[in-house]
Parts: sequence; C-alpha cells; structure tokens
Amino acid sequence: MEFGIFIQGYVPEFRRGDPDAEHHALLNDLELAIAADVAGFKYVWVSEHHFLDEYSHLSANDVVLGYLAHATERIHIGSGIFNPLPQVNHPAKVAERVAMLDHLSDGRFEFGTGRGAGSHEILGFLPGEEDLNVTKEIWEETIGEFPKMWLQDTYEGFSGKYWQLPPRKVLPKPWKKPHPPMWYAAGNPPSYAMAARKGLGVLGFSVGSYADLEKVLGSYKSEIVNAEPIGAFVNDNIMVASGFFVAEDTDRAVERAVNARLNYMQSHVFRYHDTFPAPAGIPKWPDVIPDFTADQVKEMAKGGMICGNPDEALAQCREWESTGADQLAFGMGTASHEENLEMIRLMGEYVIPKIDTDPVHRSSRFRDAAAAS
Repeated sequence: MEFGIFIQGYVPEFRRGDPDAEHHALLNDLELAIAADVAGFKYVWVSEHHFLDEYSHLSANDVVLGYLAHATERIHIGSGIFNPLPQVNHPAKVAERVAMLDHLSDGRFEFGTGRGAGSHEILGFLPGEEDLNVTKEIWEETIGEFPKMWLQDTYEGFSGKYWQLPPRKVLPKPWKKPHPPMWYAAGNPPSYAMAARKGLGVLGFSVGSYADLEKVLGSYKSEIVNAEPIGAFVNDNIMVASGFFVAEDTDRAVERAVNARLNYMQSHVFRYHDTFPAPAGIPKWPDVIPDFTADQVKEMAKGGMICGNPDEALAQCREWESTGADQLAFGMGTASHEENLEMIRLMGEYVIPKIDTDPVHRSSRFRDAAAAS
C-alpha cells in the first residue's frame, strides 16, 4: 500500500483572527506537500473547488501543481480533481494543462477528474440548471476524448451535445508515454464499477473507514479485470482518504484529533456536498455537528482513522492494507501547521518504510508497461 496526502486550502472561520489566514493556509499547504515528498509519501492530491467559503479556497490548482512540479522531486502530483465539464474548464485546455504538467514534473503528474462538489459549486457554472445529474452525462461525453487529444497527432475533433471542437493539434503532447494515469473521484458503488469498466483509478475521498471501503471494493475489483480502458492502459488503483493524528505518545495524538475540530470540517461537507446523503440528526448549516470527545476519537481509531503513537499508527495502516486499499491518503489542514509537519515526519520515519517498500509508484508500473508494449 502506498501513501499520499491531499490539500484543499481549508480556511475555517475560527482561524480568521489572523487577517492573513487565507494566505497562510495556501502557503502552508505547499510546505506540507514538500515535506511529504521528503518523508517518502508517493502522492499529493490537490483539490479544485469554487465558491466554497471556509471549506476550500484552493480553486486554481493548476497553478499550485505547476509550483509543486518544480518544488518537489519524487512525489507524484495529482489533480484531485480537474473538473473537465466544459462549462467549468474547456476540455482542450484541460488536456493542454495535463500534458504541460507532465513535462514540468518529468512524468510525475496524475490526472484525476470528477464532476464537482454539489449544487452550490456546480450551479454557479450552470445557471438555470436544476438537475445535477446532467453533470454525469456531460462528464461521460467528455472523459474519453482526453486520450485522443494526447495520442492523435491531430485530434480528430468532437461535436457533442455539450461542447464542440474542430480538428486541431492539441499541444503539447504528454512527455512520458503514453499519457498520465487517469483517475475518477467516485462516491457510491455504481461509480466505482463505472470507473473500473473505463480502466480508471478511483479517488475515494468519501471512504473514511474500513467499512466504507468494504462496500465499494468488490464492485471495483470485480470490474477492473475486464476493463475496456478509455486510455492506453488500465490504472487499477483505489485511493482511500482518512484523517491522521500521530504523536510520540497516544494521549497527545488524541488531543490533536480533538483540537482539530473534525466535525466543523464535516459540517461543511454536508453544507456543500448536498449530493451526499446526510445521516439522520445532522444539523443544517449554520448549525454544526458537535465536536468529538476524546472517547469518540479513540473509537474512530478502531474503524479507520489513524490516531496514536507511531506503533499504533503502523498497526492501523496495516489494517488498511489488509482491506485491499492500494493507497491511503491523509487530509491536511485541520491540525495546526506545526503538528501537520511533525505528523508527516513521524509517518516518514516510522510507518511508511515498513509498509511501502516498492520504490516505483503503482501507477507508473501500469504506464511504463503500456509504453513498453
């Protein structure tokens, strides 16, 4: 199992006593990505969100990814996600950015896509639209065109329901052949199966526990073996997301998790991701979910959250590995910046070397095999 982090420019209201809170949050995220590179994490995923106050101020992730291409050496930099809906980002420009990032990173770019976070975000680009299901149709119309833009010398062009492009040379072409690995941010089991049939890796941002993964793993792995990839190769990969709070002693780790106010962040998930079913009793924004107690944090550490001393973190990560996860990625930003840096260091010293012993990225193996065939 491999390890990653994801960053999103989290700027909660309770930190805005600092007049430069937004600026510090964005620059701190860059520092965390660089620290993860040094510590041996293999992936950093960079969000793209629009209009989501507090929850995510990281909107121009192509800019951030370009910076990280230069500032890092080994870690793969991924779009988590690039939104390819033509109303948000024209597909030809997305294809150009992907190829450019592949050049700037020496082949370390990972291309993740998705359909956006919910009505507040997406309907900002689709004024007058009421049914968010239309984004599924738009994404389906678009996603298969990217490999053609990269692999055809002159792209044959496209005329669909939602966008058109006459034949053109889409430049540059990706540097490392045949093209970057492709991923999809999936939520429910049918989405996992759909991604598998297309040969896409899955960014499981909505998977936060062993039980969550169990619900979707089978639907993905049973389909991926018969995939008809839309690109040049199958990216057989499931990334799952979790929180992590590691310290030299357990009590300090639990204290960090409590102080992180994870449920304030979760309240924003239900505020903006209105396509996610909210459990009964979840308060409606601006009311927020009560903060976790220490006992609740300890219970969560039994189900998937990484929380404890380095030995406990290692055991918890091994449990994730045994579930079949290909990559475990940690959301950053809820703890203090100093705590985040220390936790990345502890994972790099005590956990990652004992689990991820392969020097080659899993996605690179698929890409390299396709280039050699």
